[in-house]
Amino acid sequence: MAFTYKSILPTPEQIKGEFPLASEFAKLKAERDREIADVFTGKSDKFLVIIGPCSADREDAVCDYMERLAKVNEQVKDKLIIIPRVYTNKPRTTGGGYKGMLHQPDPEKKPNMYEGILAIRKLHMRVLKDYGMSTADEMLYPENYSYLSDLLSYVAVGARSVENQQHRLVSSGVDVPVGMKNPTSGALSVMLNAVYAAQHGHDFIYRTWEVQTPGNPLTHTILRGAVGKHGQCLPNYHYEDLELLYKLYQEQDIINPACIVDANHSNSNKRYKEQIRITKEVLHSRKHSAEIRNFVKGMMIESYLEEGSQKIGEHIYGKSITDPCLGWEDSERLIYEIAEIV
Repeated sequence: MAFTYKSILPTPEQIKGEFPLASEFAKLKAERDREIADVFTGKSDKFLVIIGPCSADREDAVCDYMERLAKVNEQVKDKLIIIPRVYTNKPRTTGGGYKGMLHQPDPEKKPNMYEGILAIRKLHMRVLKDYGMSTADEMLYPENYSYLSDLLSYVAVGARSVENQQHRLVSSGVDVPVGMKNPTSGALSVMLNAVYAAQHGHDFIYRTWEVQTPGNPLTHTILRGAVGKHGQCLPNYHYEDLELLYKLYQEQDIINPACIVDANHSNSNKRYKEQIRITKEVLHSRKHSAEIRNFVKGMMIESYLEEGSQKIGEHIYGKSITDPCLGWEDSERLIYEIAEIV
């Protein structure tokens, strides 16, 4: 094997032992988990807003954003549940470029996985402790989920991972909601097959152990748009798309039918300001149909302090170094508008 073994990394158990979550915050997370789960099971009619930077690139700017978000959360918590995006892994289409805080705690320095593990645990824990909000992250590497399993209240499986067997199997043992995105091809059957697989129990190998999982009834779909054979973006957030997905759910043995709509990526063609219009259209579709209202549980929105994006090394505080995001003023206004409409 052409591998260079650089260092042995601590196990999740060792990291959690060295940086434990205090019982008061574990209790807070458990309360948040129950509240979010009730949305997916239909016990609650609150609307989910999964919002935050495309990629959590630096702790100070992310926490500045979270401090502002926590204040807004206090104003809308009777109608909305805000789940902060603290995405510390970044999938790369061609394999190159910035792969997230896990790889590079400092985007301008070389990868350091040990420092990355510490940095992402510290950041997720800080958001929970300082701002009272448990977080969302992407399961880019299933074997790394255990480093954050006591901190996350929401997990997303991306468009390039949703067909992967290990992602589906690990999701079946996660005890918080897992959203399966449609693949870049747009095939809804792939996404639904992933949901079905994750809702059922499995036996498999995980981090050198033979494990058994019970199945995750909170697994659901995320519509993020598709890419056609000629490279054009094909949105799938319109009323007809939601109606079709709901119909396909009825043909499958899937419990707790639920969908989140991702307002960015191929749905917006990465035109970040379109997220405002797309969100409002989805909310209008929910008002038009009781079935769609009960089916669409929330929106996923990419947002940071400054709008747009920048290249690594430009050093604009609070501006995305990956996909372009809504700025704070637009984001704050949109959250309040969502609360009014739902």
